[in-house]
Amino acid sequence: MSVPVLIADDHPLFRAAMVQAISTQLGPDIYQADDFEQARQVLRQTPRIELVFLDLNMPGADGLAGIAGLVTEFPDVQVVVVSAQEDPQVIHRSKTMGITGFIPKSTPLADITRAVECILQGHDWYPANLPDSELSDEASQFTQRLTLLTPHQYKVLSMLANGLLNKQIAFELSISESTVKQHVSAVLKKLHLNNRTQAGVLFNQLLGKRSAG
Repeated sequence: MSVPVLIADDHPLFRAAMVQAISTQLGPDIYQADDFEQARQVLRQTPRIELVFLDLNMPGADGLAGIAGLVTEFPDVQVVVVSAQEDPQVIHRSKTMGITGFIPKSTPLADITRAVECILQGHDWYPANLPDSELSDEASQFTQRLTLLTPHQYKVLSMLANGLLNKQIAFELSISESTVKQHVSAVLKKLHLNNRTQAGVLFNQLLGKRSAG
């Protein structure tokens, strides 16, 4: 049975290796993208895609922000991270966002094939001997609640975390300040937070970025 898949990675040789590793199980219905925006466009234009293999460091992905963005915009698509990063905290942060698996790029192709088989059987797949999570309860709850945001709400949160004022967000998104305020209120309610500063700080901490300002 063929499963429509997207491989999103900016290295053509690695994409070719992934095609080799997964084509036997998934069939020939494989799409490719070499930057994050192209990946989003492919997903929008091909809603039947069921599974995405995503490189955290591809152009435009902004690391973990890419995962959160895809999960909020395409909640029915399974996301498997394939990354050169092997930091346990990065893996755990990714995991709390609801991804299906995390495959380090150092994984041999034969093991990648087995990981894909595991995922197709309905199981998650993460590196063996992954240390226990060191994320605080607050961080874990925050990442889980991020997936409750709509795409517009997530975009407003990311701009808020970058230090933009309501009028700047309104200008960038071509919406009214009143609509921005409604989005901010909804974001804070869903994240169980009291103010936009707290939201921005937690968002930037999650993504390993310094707070704006």
